[in-house]
Amino acid sequence: MCGIGGIVYKPGAQALPQDVLDRMAAALRHRGPDGVHFARLAQADLIHTRLSIIDLAGGDQPLTAGTGTLIANGEIYNDPQLRAQIGPEHFKTGSDCESPLRVWQREGTHYTAHLRGMYAIALYDSAKNELLLSRDPFGIKPLYLTEFSGGIAFASEPEVLLAAGLSPRTLNTQARTELLQIQFTTGRNTIFEGIDRVLPGETIRIVHGSIVERQTRPALPAVTRPLPMLSEEQALKQLDHAIMDSVQAHERADVPFGLFLSGGIDSATLLTAMQRLPRTAPLKTWTAVFDAPNAANEAQTAATLAHAAQAEHETLTLTAPMVWAHLPAIAACMDDPAADYAIIPTWFLARKAAQDVRVILSGEGGDELFCGYGRYRTAARPWWRGGRRMWRHGMFDGLDVLRTSPKNWREGLNAAEHTAHAGPTKLSALQALDIAEWLPNDLLLKLDRCLMAHGLEGRTPLLDPALAACAWHLPDTLRVQGNKGKWLLRRWLEQHNPAAHPFAPKQGFTVPIGTWIAQKGHLLGALVAQQECIQAIAKPEQVKMLFKTADQRKQGPAAWTLLFYALWHRTHIRALAPDADVFDTLSQNP
Repeated sequence: MCGIGGIVYKPGAQALPQDVLDRMAAALRHRGPDGVHFARLAQADLIHTRLSIIDLAGGDQPLTAGTGTLIANGEIYNDPQLRAQIGPEHFKTGSDCESPLRVWQREGTHYTAHLRGMYAIALYDSAKNELLLSRDPFGIKPLYLTEFSGGIAFASEPEVLLAAGLSPRTLNTQARTELLQIQFTTGRNTIFEGIDRVLPGETIRIVHGSIVERQTRPALPAVTRPLPMLSEEQALKQLDHAIMDSVQAHERADVPFGLFLSGGIDSATLLTAMQRLPRTAPLKTWTAVFDAPNAANEAQTAATLAHAAQAEHETLTLTAPMVWAHLPAIAACMDDPAADYAIIPTWFLARKAAQDVRVILSGEGGDELFCGYGRYRTAARPWWRGGRRMWRHGMFDGLDVLRTSPKNWREGLNAAEHTAHAGPTKLSALQALDIAEWLPNDLLLKLDRCLMAHGLEGRTPLLDPALAACAWHLPDTLRVQGNKGKWLLRRWLEQHNPAAHPFAPKQGFTVPIGTWIAQKGHLLGALVAQQECIQAIAKPEQVKMLFKTADQRKQGPAAWTLLFYALWHRTHIRALAPDADVFDTLSQNP
């Protein structure tokens, strides 16, 4: 796992000075604390900061072969198979990131069709002045680009491009509205004017500093008609093979690894599979619990499962003072903003786990692939049975807090509903929407930034092509039965680890941020209301009232979103360092 960045120049353009590349490298360093390497080529500059996971001694990048030079952020899980197919004699290193380079030599621009893994890759052909920017189909690893007069610059994070002065710190106000209403932003455009995402599964071909082609590798298999009915027994056998194969592949590393264990279905599935695999050292697992009245708490369930698996388990208790002390830094790590309060426990767990391991397995993707969210079942019903469209209401609807009623905030979701790859049923179409937008632009973004802030690699075994194909070919009856989503995954867990109680009511992993905000509502409300970025969009007196009532169901998430946005804006628009607690931070230069 690493950070990548670089520039490809138009013909005749003068290469940027080394200090620009140095600023990019400095902004990437948290992603790769084990080394920084540059390649200054005739028409391109490439930067790689390394977090050593595989081939610790020989895996430095850039990697070269013929006229090709590659830098990558990710893991290629079928590297052993690719090496066997191509021939070990063709490889110079033990790095799994050399495989894409060798495949490219044989297959050209369609090389990613042969990769199993998570990746953001920049591959430059000096003979053609051609750059390929590629991202894995689920969007597990991030990649961004910006165009400027001399060519195109790219990086693992937008802040790298901003810190280097390659793009201005200018807000995309439409994306800001989207952030306020759904807590993340959709599609290609980011919240920064002029900075775009490379979309999940996309390979962008850039020749002589200009984009000439875009190809897309879908995350989901094409299933256009009703599927043949599988028996539950047949489906369970297929699922078992896919889960075990994926988890085994995701365990490949030359450094210690562990698991975030919430007590829910997805992480319990990973623990169960990991328990069945041979190992030379005990598993390491971590769970977060919140010190707040009536907070959801699955810590005991997680601890019991970890003990049964003979894992070395730690429970991390999060308190309001801990959150207030570190929230500016937490918000700062989300340069591509997602106001998901799950960033709080993820950041603290990553900080703790980074003391012992370099790699974390996590259960992202289980709800989206196996139909776990209740919103799928609700939206799939006809209107006369209470069916309601997903994401139909925005966070600030009906609160009278914003100066103007948000307009067109659902445009990105509307577009995704028409373009997201869908299966043959309404349920699968709803899942496909979340896989296209919610998953890469909220859940995976959160995991990447919070872990990489601490130099920690995150792996998601449930987001594997073979496992996705298995899940996507399930009939609806094996996705949902009654009011239980993830039916087949629950049945698999019941079969292999009944102590996980997969059919018990779910408590959820809700952060008590509304309760904590309300406890400091008078002070926080006044501080947030005086921020210039908040005054531009919201009514100060209404903001203060919102924070005082943040322990209410609707007011809490809205107050949290404004608090997050105020902190985020200070770091990424005003370029102010997050070097104090939340109260001192908001008191400075409002």
